[in-house]
Amino acid sequence: MLKQNLVHSHSMPSILSEPLRIPVITAALRAPGRFAIEALERCASTSTALLERAQQGAASGSVIVCEQQTAGRGRRGRGWLSAPGDSLTFSLLWRFPDGAPPPVGLSLAAGVAVARALDAMGAAGVGLKWPNDIVAGGAKLGGVLTENLMTGGRHAVVIGIGLNVRLPEDIAAAVDTPAGAIEAVMPFAPSRNLLLAALLDSLAGMLDEFMRGGFAVLREEWMARNVHADQRVAVFAEAAAPVEGRCAGVDADGALLLETERGVRRILSGEVSLKPLGPLGPQ
Repeated sequence: MLKQNLVHSHSMPSILSEPLRIPVITAALRAPGRFAIEALERCASTSTALLERAQQGAASGSVIVCEQQTAGRGRRGRGWLSAPGDSLTFSLLWRFPDGAPPPVGLSLAAGVAVARALDAMGAAGVGLKWPNDIVAGGAKLGGVLTENLMTGGRHAVVIGIGLNVRLPEDIAAAVDTPAGAIEAVMPFAPSRNLLLAALLDSLAGMLDEFMRGGFAVLREEWMARNVHADQRVAVFAEAAAPVEGRCAGVDADGALLLETERGVRRILSGEVSLKPLGPLGPQ
């Protein structure tokens, strides 16, 4: 079932700011029957809205995509800034079968799916920063936020993704980390409708793999894209001293492996932040 609540604007002529159109997205999907897409002109957060629908029984494969989020969420309670026509922000609900284990490492697996889709569309140099950033050329293109829930004794997850298709100067100036945009790493400006279709197809393929073998089957692919592989980094957590060491990758559960003077430490994703270290400390 397809549902569209989007009011189209005729003042956005470029392909970058084309309106989101469900028929175009659906026509580009390899398996449109796996998704039920709802497009909104404006909402607080696609993940918040989809979590509410999940509690009300929304089907696996439900998707909410929004032109403008007013309270988009990132990790550590941070907001996610987006601009109408310049960003792609959406969330996907996925329900796991009875008896499936908790989906640990899924946020990293979702990053692999995003990178695969961008590669297939011609993007260059897409990498991943633990635990959930999509990066290229040292700049953040977007991020992933997964939120788990239990309904009817079964695990489910809402995968929220925000990507900068184009980066307006006001947003670039408002964020505290180097930000980039997909248009800068692709040979042509991508259609947001076709980009969303490619991302959904890639996520569905990744989830099929994940349900068969967990993050372990995607670990090597994540490691190959790890932008901090073998670098000296620091991990910051609230109310705790930073932990420094060499980034030794991740384990089969998606936990960061940090090689320190006292041995290898296993750090679970969550309320933490990772930064590279130079000779003068955090950069």
